[in-house]
Amino acid sequence: MDIHIILGSKSDMPIAEKAKKILDEYDVNYKIDVASAHRTPEFLKKIIIESDADIFIGIAGLAAALPGSIASQTIKPVIGVPVSGKVNFDSILSIIQMPPGIPVAAVGLDRGDNAALLAIEILSLRNKKLKLQLEKYREKMREKVLSK
Repeated sequence: MDIHIILGSKSDMPIAEKAKKILDEYDVNYKIDVASAHRTPEFLKKIIIESDADIFIGIAGLAAALPGSIASQTIKPVIGVPVSGKVNFDSILSIIQMPPGIPVAAVGLDRGDNAALLAIEILSLRNKKLKLQLEKYREKMREKVLSK
């Protein structure tokens, strides 16, 4: 498996669907699980330890400790996706304000799509096929903008 997406709760699934839509366009394997950093910490740890993923994407709202909790259990790259809610800054700051030594990459609020693309970009460093697919994706984006 290339990418392991972990959601803080099943209510985060619409954001995971954005990531899934992008990942389905590329030749990558991924898995989606739900595990709360606060409510099921031992289950989360088990998922991380047993995962053979190269990259993790943690999607969480509210206190959004999930990406940091994932990062504390692995040396693999972790991308955090803050989920919008009543107080958006909580989830944003919880992901971007990590302590020294435990980095988490962060994308914008609800940007599961950008998290997927960032994960693919990381994988493309060693996968020429993915690199070509990304180049075609960017070219389509340019053409779409220029055609207007």
